[in-house]
Amino acid sequence: MKEYGSNVQKLADHIVKIEDKAKRTLYAHILVELMRQIHPNMRDNQDYTNKLWDDLYIISGFELDVDSPFPPPSKEALGKKPLRVEYNQQNLQFRHYGRNIDLLLEKASQTENPEDRLAFVSYIFRLMRSFFNTWNKDNPEDNVLLAQLEQLSKGRLKEEIDYIRKSGPIDAAPKDRNNNQERNRVNQTGGNNFKAQPHNSDRQGGGNQGNQNRNRNNKFQNRNNNNNNNRNNNRKKPGM
Repeated sequence: MKEYGSNVQKLADHIVKIEDKAKRTLYAHILVELMRQIHPNMRDNQDYTNKLWDDLYIISGFELDVDSPFPPPSKEALGKKPLRVEYNQQNLQFRHYGRNIDLLLEKASQTENPEDRLAFVSYIFRLMRSFFNTWNKDNPEDNVLLAQLEQLSKGRLKEEIDYIRKSGPIDAAPKDRNNNQERNRVNQTGGNNFKAQPHNSDRQGGGNQGNQNRNRNNKFQNRNNNNNNNRNNNRKKPGM
C-alpha cells in the first residue's frame, strides 16, 4: 500500500519472519502505532483502528499470525468489485421534466375534488415552466407547455387543461386553499374574540395592581423624607 511507504512494507515482512508469536504480536502493535502516526488526519474515522489492522494484514499478504484485537479480513473481500448500478429504464417523453412530474400528474388524476384537482394541475403547470427555464433560455409559450402537459397526462386532465388554456392557472395551491378555509372557519366561530376577553381583564388587573404598588412606594418615600428632615434638625441644635 503506497500511502504507508516502503519502510512499513519492509517492517511488515520482517515481523512475518519472527518465530516467537508473542514478540511478533508486540512488534505488530508497534507497527500499527507507527502507521497511525503516518496518517494522523484519518483519526476522525469511526473504524480507524480496525482499518489500520486490516491494512497491516493486507501489507503482509495475509501471512501475519498475531493476536490482534480485530479479525483479519478475508481475501475474497479484497479487490471485490462493487455491484453495477443499473440505468433508469423508464421511458421519459420529456427528460428535462424528470420522473417527479409523472408522479405528480398521477396524484392529480386521483384527486376527487374538482377544485383541488384544478389547483394541482395549475401548480404542475407552473412547475413545468420553471423546469423548462432551467434547461432552456427561451421563455416557453403557454400553448407549448399545455400541449406537453396534456401529452404527459394522457388525456386524464383534459378539463383542467382546457380551463387553464382559456382562463389561465389559478394562484392558490390545494394545501394553501385548505389552510385558508380552516382559517376562515376559525374566524367565523369567534375564536379570536374568546381569547381577547381574558387578555383585557388581565391587563386591567395588572394596571390596578401597579397603581397600588405605586401608592405604597409613595408612602414609603414620604416616610423616608420625614426621617431625613428630623435627622437634619437634630444635627443643627448643638450648633445653635
